[in-house]
Amino acid sequence: MDLHLAGKTALVTGSSRGIGLAIARQLAEEGCHVHLAARSKDKLEHEAERIGKEFSVQAAVHPCDLTKLINIQALARECRGVDILVNNAGAVPGGRIDELDDARWREGWELKVFGYINMTRELYAFMKERGNGVIIHVIGVGGERPEANYVAGATSNAGLMAFSRALGGRSTDDGLRVLAVNPGWIATERMVTILSATAERELGDPKRWPELLKSLPWGRAGKPEEVANVVAFMASDRASYVSGTVVTVDGGSTLRNSIF
Repeated sequence: MDLHLAGKTALVTGSSRGIGLAIARQLAEEGCHVHLAARSKDKLEHEAERIGKEFSVQAAVHPCDLTKLINIQALARECRGVDILVNNAGAVPGGRIDELDDARWREGWELKVFGYINMTRELYAFMKERGNGVIIHVIGVGGERPEANYVAGATSNAGLMAFSRALGGRSTDDGLRVLAVNPGWIATERMVTILSATAERELGDPKRWPELLKSLPWGRAGKPEEVANVVAFMASDRASYVSGTVVTVDGGSTLRNSIF
């Protein structure tokens, strides 16, 4: 299926690795020119060079700290002409309410919550002027199935889901679509870090983390590319009548009786 993305331009935040990089690569494979934004300049430049050579598209890099509003505003001005924004940067720390102090809670939210909101606000205005655009938030299933040991993340994810639905319900009046995707357990470095801590706590050995995946659908975590495929479709005109929707990509694991 031709997604009709060739020649369009996308900005993907948090795109130096993991899900963000997979999304940037998938959009580039579909013919999109891409802007890659993350903190790691060397990693961004390496991946942008690969993308340009493999897919014959333009790949620009934007090393920046998106916890700072001034940086978000500058990036939005540089990328004001993009057709697609994918907010993906950020990770909220795990832990129970008595394990997270104010500083750690706010640090996670500055990038994952306010970073998404502020980047959306800035680029929404440019897209509204043109009367078209797509904004997609990569959130996570923690907002669908809140857990006490991930209270900050569950709260932030639930808020971003509401943000996506509220904005997407009216954004079509301005010619825009706003959507979100909730990845489940996806095979990234962050997943290994989280599951290693869980394995140490529950099994007494962090190296036993693969055992925690046995009860997942097909006995495995998802692949970043499996999330990227869904995002590419959502960003395309093939999904032109879809807005305000949150799509879960977890193999059905959130609907099971246990996360593991």
